[in-house]
Amino acid sequence: MAAGQHPYEPPSEPSPASASSAGPHPHETPAAPPRPLDILTIGRTGVDLYPLESGVPLARVERFGKFLGGSATNVAVAAARLGLRAAVITRTGADPFGTFVRDELRALGVETSYVSEVPGLLTPVTFCELHPPDDFPLLFYRRPKAPDLEIRAGELDGEAIRGARVFWTTGTGLCAEPSRTATLGALAERHTAAPGALTVFDLDWRPMFWESRAEARPAYARALRHASVAVGNLTECEVATGATTPRACADALLEAGVTLAVVKQGPDGVLAAHRDGTVVEVAPLPVKVVNGLGAGDAFGGALCEGLLAGRPLAETIRFANAAGAIVAGRLECSTAMPFPHEVREALAAAG
Repeated sequence: MAAGQHPYEPPSEPSPASASSAGPHPHETPAAPPRPLDILTIGRTGVDLYPLESGVPLARVERFGKFLGGSATNVAVAAARLGLRAAVITRTGADPFGTFVRDELRALGVETSYVSEVPGLLTPVTFCELHPPDDFPLLFYRRPKAPDLEIRAGELDGEAIRGARVFWTTGTGLCAEPSRTATLGALAERHTAAPGALTVFDLDWRPMFWESRAEARPAYARALRHASVAVGNLTECEVATGATTPRACADALLEAGVTLAVVKQGPDGVLAAHRDGTVVEVAPLPVKVVNGLGAGDAFGGALCEGLLAGRPLAETIRFANAAGAIVAGRLECSTAMPFPHEVREALAAAG
């Protein structure tokens, strides 16, 4: 390892200038083009400042840990941990926390080609309180506006979006312009170019980002028309569809246009319904919860890995459910994402 190299960062490559000056070897085989992205996500990023003290109100917390965060970012990290080539489309401020975001993404194996700065805005910071097993109130610092809501349609790499094996979008990206138009446009363009491609809409409902549920529902409906997979917890599915039970939510999501609907139910497990009539219900894995906030993102990354591998739906959901349980038993989100052997061990231990 070179001096100063991050332990998770691949060795640096020579600059184009130095490489070209050396000239190609006469018998050298041309380098193979990089393989397509396995997963490209678009949406939130930022810095999570999580308490190192559980059960303590924020007003009294004295010690925090600093971690990479944001749902779309966490999903990309989760996928990278499972061996997928991952990248995220997002924006940061031109500030030290923005530098931290890019450094951590690279260290965790996520490509940063589509991460850029928005002058005049600050990289978001998110605090939470830890009250296990199921109370983790969030405090978002995203004012006056988060840079990731400044993603613009004209800036997007359409070829990368169309070519990624999975394109992952989120409901938060629909809460404000210009991100809403950019996200919906990318979904529509990909759907037109490749109707059968894996395109995931993560419902990702955050009430503090919207005026009301009524405002969100039409935007969600437009996204669902161009997605092949919808993922959300029961509350998020209710916001998107108006249905109130897991099976009714899944049916409504299928009717809205997707091929696979996944309804996460926390301690009640997961229900997944496919347009072909397959319905899978998976019980939760026992876990001592530390922080439940990153579990859904771990689930999402593992779901994508299973779908890309072509595994049976039940096996895919069980694996994703175990990945989520592992992260629920850890403090942070991004760096808590499990490696494949950890998920396999958790499944084996659970029987």
